Amino acid sequence: MPIAVTADRVTGLALGALGVLAFSMSLPATRVAVQHLDPWFVAFGRAAGAAALAWAYLRFTGAPRPTRAQWWRLSVVALGVVIGFPLFTSLALTTQTSAHGAVVIAVLPAITAVFAVLRAGERPPPLFWVASGGGLLAVLTFLGASGAVHGGLSKADLFLLAAVLLCGLGYAEGGALARALGGARTICWALLLSLPVTVPVTAIAAVAHPPRADAAAWSAFGYVTLVSMFLGFFAWYAGLARGGIARVGQIQLAQPVLTLAWSALLLGESVTPASIAAALVVLAFVVLTQRARTAAPSSAMGEIHSKTSI
Repeated sequence: MPIAVTADRVTGLALGALGVLAFSMSLPATRVAVQHLDPWFVAFGRAAGAAALAWAYLRFTGAPRPTRAQWWRLSVVALGVVIGFPLFTSLALTTQTSAHGAVVIAVLPAITAVFAVLRAGERPPPLFWVASGGGLLAVLTFLGASGAVHGGLSKADLFLLAAVLLCGLGYAEGGALARALGGARTICWALLLSLPVTVPVTAIAAVAHPPRADAAAWSAFGYVTLVSMFLGFFAWYAGLARGGIARVGQIQLAQPVLTLAWSALLLGESVTPASIAAALVVLAFVVLTQRARTAAPSSAMGEIHSKTSI
């Protein structure tokens, strides 16, 4: 194996781990923020705030504008991680705990892998699809048996599932696009592309529900703006680009466990044995999914540009 490829993979894994660490605090921070701030303000306001940072970064670095084809792919990234995931998690966490949400989010690596497979044109064996379905079934079983769900899935659980679906799409598309644009420029351009949506919605939410919150809520909002919506993606997309979506995506296996720990330590939320057991079952299915993956065609996913920047 060439030394350059090995170095890229090691660097990719390290950057991916840093991104997962940053994202593991997203649900607890969002939970704190939406207890005092309107969820629409939290979801779109964090994106609008991060877009201001993105504009400053792109201007300072003199980044070239994306091509027409790249703009289309950036719209997919924006739909998934700039708008979809923040909105649906904010709506869900107004009534649900972040510990509960962590169990649902545990299926995210499998969803990301599915989108990576579909985008790359791979032909995985049947075991891959069986494992993906098993992970989703485990989550649905947990939600159906949870004391928070009566007579089926709650609205919050549906929001969380929608968030996972859109986030997996945004992760896979952004990771592939970052091979050409770099991790930082990928999220920055996606944030700027979303401004015609994020700014008006933020303004409307602020007028409808004037933001009044304590220091903890504003600090949480600051975290999801600076880290979850901006800096975390610098590392995450760069890691996916350098180390490969399939390989680096496995690091997400640690995210639900970290989120459960943060929820218990920082918010005092109850992490039940059923939650832990469900998370472990889902992680087992995700591991099986990753082991069943086949290599992507070199023209689509295997090539890693040595000059890819963070």
